Amino acid sequence: MTRYFSTLIILCLLLASLAPIAAAADDDKPTIAFLRYRATGTEDIAKPGIWDVLQAHELISASERELLDENLDLNGERINVYWLDAASDVTNINAMVEKTLDRGADILLTFSTPVTQITANITKEMDDPPVLIFAIVSAPYSAGIADSPCIKMPHVTGSHVTIPYEQYVALSQVQQPDIQTIGTIVDPVQANSVYGVSQITQAAEALGLNVEVASIASAADLPQATASLADKGVEMFMIGAGYTESRGIPAILGVAKDYGIPVFGVSPRMIHHGAMVGAGFDDFYGEGVTVGRMIAAHIDGILDISATAISSRVSLGVAINLDTADEFGVTVADSILDSAVMVIEDGELNILSAPPSLPEMSLEERKADDAAILAELECTPERIAEEQAALDAAED
Repeated sequence: MTRYFSTLIILCLLLASLAPIAAAADDDKPTIAFLRYRATGTEDIAKPGIWDVLQAHELISASERELLDENLDLNGERINVYWLDAASDVTNINAMVEKTLDRGADILLTFSTPVTQITANITKEMDDPPVLIFAIVSAPYSAGIADSPCIKMPHVTGSHVTIPYEQYVALSQVQQPDIQTIGTIVDPVQANSVYGVSQITQAAEALGLNVEVASIASAADLPQATASLADKGVEMFMIGAGYTESRGIPAILGVAKDYGIPVFGVSPRMIHHGAMVGAGFDDFYGEGVTVGRMIAAHIDGILDISATAISSRVSLGVAINLDTADEFGVTVADSILDSAVMVIEDGELNILSAPPSLPEMSLEERKADDAAILAELECTPERIAEEQAALDAAED
């Protein structure tokens, strides 16, 4: 009898824990599922942009916003939100997406290239797939998520992080005017890593620089890959947007320091991992705002996702880790210092730019402003034809 009651209690607790999610899936309110590869600093900057837009459109209240700021599930008055995380393991993504589809989410909001790539591949086989809106994706076209902004699956759109690789690589010559050879690392199974290295290589060769590339299969290969590049005479490491190498900067630094070779990363956030200079896309709040506009307009029934182009955002932010520079005995170029938006010095992070926010306006004004911005993303027949012609020309 005791075992029976214990089992009953456990079953009741389990059902109680699932009740909010089940209710969220069964009611008439739109349900947004956040699917991410892992929690990241860039995501933490993008999410406030999303929440600011949804709150401004009165889709969430101030108290509901507090729950979302804590990454807690929401069964709200107007929308429902829940979170799923792949815990930095690509093999978990398929199960995460299938679980989300079983819950009946209306909008899949995906963060990162691998999560978006797998989610798109799974949902494209469905007769009536949920809307897929992505953010913080640096390689949507080379990853097969879409062919171009308007040549895409009809249920998919999002915001493409456009890293200005030419400006990033050009900093190598600003720092070392006589530099001849840079080194970089690629993880061949990650589309964003392959794309990033290809862009670094093109930008470097356009500047007359030589490029040495080392390939890795896992994070454990980073020290050996770094040493092999150093032995080939590279004068600077320029790390791309791949997850393995960007998170593995401390392992790269451990070897690079022995050779006295500075390490640059393609995101300002990489200075947190120890890169001497981080430079790349930095408008993640704006990325969140763009995605928030898409979500709000879709929920209001005024945005046709199938006719909404993938947005492309370009920005360059420069950050410096002066502690790393000091450890390497390197003096950062004055022009790089002058352009920095954040600096780490003596273990302290100093933000040199004002925090982003939405401009003040009425709800009516905001909806009109958002509609005008989203109208620029309309996939007209003329735009589709132009993009298809460009794709055909590239194949020839």
